[in-house]
Amino acid sequence: MGQRRMHIFITPAALASCQKCQKPVRPHTMCNNCGFYKGVQVKDVMAKLTKKEKKAREAEIKEAEKK
Repeated sequence: MGQRRMHIFITPAALASCQKCQKPVRPHTMCNNCGFYKGVQVKDVMAKLTKKEKKAREAEIKEAEKK
């Protein structure tokens, strides 16, 4: 009993890394951290951030580019 639906299960999400900031991103989607998709900036994510958040995000992106 209870083995009728063995083919119905949740699979883990496939993740790729962003080319610019190296954060995990779903394939074929824009990176929510930096706003880039395939090396092209699609959305300006820095526009809505405060000064303090902008500075932290820019430092994070620069460090990821160095690696």
